[in-house]
Amino acid sequence: MTEKPEARDAILQGIRVLDGGMASELEYMGARLDGPLWSAQVLEEAPEKIVAVHRAYLEAGADCILTASYQVSRMGYAEIGLDPQRADAALLRSVELARTAAREFPLRRVVVAASLGPYGAALHNGAEYHGNYGCAFADLVQFHCQRIDVLAAATGSQAPGLLAFETLPSLEEAQAIAEALQPWPDLAAWFSFTCRDGEHVAHGELLSDCAAVVARLPQTIAIGVNCTRPALISPLIAQLRAATSKPVVVYPNSGEGWDPTARRWTGHGAAARFGGMAADWFADGAQIVGGCCRTRPAHIRQVADAARRC
Repeated sequence: MTEKPEARDAILQGIRVLDGGMASELEYMGARLDGPLWSAQVLEEAPEKIVAVHRAYLEAGADCILTASYQVSRMGYAEIGLDPQRADAALLRSVELARTAAREFPLRRVVVAASLGPYGAALHNGAEYHGNYGCAFADLVQFHCQRIDVLAAATGSQAPGLLAFETLPSLEEAQAIAEALQPWPDLAAWFSFTCRDGEHVAHGELLSDCAAVVARLPQTIAIGVNCTRPALISPLIAQLRAATSKPVVVYPNSGEGWDPTARRWTGHGAAARFGGMAADWFADGAQIVGGCCRTRPAHIRQVADAARRC
């Protein structure tokens, strides 16, 4: 998927609307996500559901879609007794499925971003929301190298438009990804952090410091925030804009909260309210807006409406 620098800089030109939650929509379609592979299990068992989710978001107005590969890693597959090489194949299959859906909209330019979750996602214990992994820096580098190398060598329908490193909780993990990317200076990538308040990422570093570090990488074409409460997005956009001139991408959760004791979602995440907030985020300086956990095509339809008005 190697891009010339000038082509890389144009990947996100004109792109305004990202898709919404993959896992949330798969659940509404009846898919079981209770295993350690989460939505990646659907890649193995019901790939047609993945295509259906992509299609639904494209119909809602998304012009950038994230692959169903957030939870895919050799480490995660090996942990449950699967051949680690199957993880490599699943990464490539996730891109193919996204491109299959995009081909149904031949008159539109659709960017396919390969979703790459943090090390904590492979631990499937919520560690991505604090970043205290208890592993060596070299382990982080190796974890990300394995996936980057597979996608960097991909061609044709298996090659994504960019790599989306998502839900990053710490500066250390961003630095590990930077090291893993070194052999591939012509790749295109965005870095998206999960934040605990209006200034800090989940592990505690300032978002502005994280953004300044990754902005210096030749691969970085956008920097953003995801899997974060909507109420925090405007101040976080301000932090990003103060730290970098890179395009800003934001895709928060619906506004609902997860109760770990009762193991259920609480609060409200109405799509109509999400559209109004999206208009504010565009006005604050975000170029691309989408949704993360518990957002659905109705939310993205509201984002697309807001993008047309802004």
